[in-house]
Amino acid sequence: MIKLTKASKTGLHGEITVPGDKSISHRALMFGAIADGKTVIDNFLMSDDVMHTMGVFRALGVEINHTESQATVIGKGLTNFKAPSAGLDMGNSGTSTRLLMGLLSKQPFDLKIFGDSSLSKRPLRRVADPLSLMHAQFELTNEEFLPAVIKANNELTGIIYHMPVASAQVKSAILLAGMQADGETTVIEKLPSRDHTERMLRQFGGEIKTEGGVITVKKQPQLNGQHVLVPSDISSAAFFMVAGLITPNSDITIKKVGVNPTRDGVIKLLERMGAKILQNAIPSDGEPLADITIKAQTLKGIEITAADIPSAVDELPILALAATQAVGDTIISGAEELRVKETDRIATVISELTKLGANIEEKPDGMVIHGGTSLHAENGSALLDSHGDHRIGMMNVVASLITEGDVVLTGEEAMSVSYPGFMEDISSIIERDSL
Repeated sequence: MIKLTKASKTGLHGEITVPGDKSISHRALMFGAIADGKTVIDNFLMSDDVMHTMGVFRALGVEINHTESQATVIGKGLTNFKAPSAGLDMGNSGTSTRLLMGLLSKQPFDLKIFGDSSLSKRPLRRVADPLSLMHAQFELTNEEFLPAVIKANNELTGIIYHMPVASAQVKSAILLAGMQADGETTVIEKLPSRDHTERMLRQFGGEIKTEGGVITVKKQPQLNGQHVLVPSDISSAAFFMVAGLITPNSDITIKKVGVNPTRDGVIKLLERMGAKILQNAIPSDGEPLADITIKAQTLKGIEITAADIPSAVDELPILALAATQAVGDTIISGAEELRVKETDRIATVISELTKLGANIEEKPDGMVIHGGTSLHAENGSALLDSHGDHRIGMMNVVASLITEGDVVLTGEEAMSVSYPGFMEDISSIIERDSL
């Protein structure tokens, strides 16, 4: 339990370099483990979720060493893992679970996988079903949940799969299985989802075709170890973008942010809300990068629909906070996926922000946020809760910057899932006379 700090009248100022991208850190470990030779990963994110992916591969016999911001992986290839001596702990990481269900679906031994209480409530059928069509085999608790077993298997067959809902995790699981399958595997997307898996496969020497929402992969030749530079995580940067926009008199810069066009939906949505966001592009051989400068300014309410969700799904909680300060209403629809994140993020966003006086209506697939609300702690104090969800915890911290009254956060440890130093970085841009 920690007491949160309101920003001073002079606002937020300074430069921030947020941690490395969580999605890319996961994938760099995975590709490094199945490649031949050494992979060096710079700006590596040492968060709880990513450390669980690291723990899985160490249990499978992969040598991985790391410092505070760099990891070195000595790859073993896909066919040289050893049977682990115990179950594989996924912690709270949905990315680890879903991607590894695909990557490890053709191993000669059973793999027991489990997670914490929150992850064990998140449905796995939507990834298990397409993988089962490829002849992968799973035993899921109640046919849906962790704990589970990835069954020993020596046969995978390529499929053509039409994605019913845009999901980078489901798509990636299918592609990672398709890399090992006989024949071609084709994934057809109605809406584009983040393409980090496709980019990284190419970087490690693999072959994959992408054209007009149709992604095709075949059984791969041996991949080779690489040097991977992980960009700063745009999902983490989003909290500072919104903090700078809604905190009066603020002027902050976020350094070396990944601005992959399948992932920068938060920037596009904030710009639709009227934000002027300066992006200073940085030359890069890998993922596109930019320094992002934000100043406080007035926002307007917008409509966010299903077409907007894939490139901004993780940023919707902090966008909801921004919408409480906008002029007019913001309507979010087509966001059913929020119901099955670390928490039901529709319910928890509304629960937490209404404690501070926000006016939000819940919808089955989203919410209606009535803007122009001055946030305040009722009766002078408010107790906020992360609900064990890192993004809800960080949203609460940003909300406190503009909230009148005393605000206390419980469950703050959840923020370490993606951003262990978040509180320190927030403190670094608050003017000292407010501390």
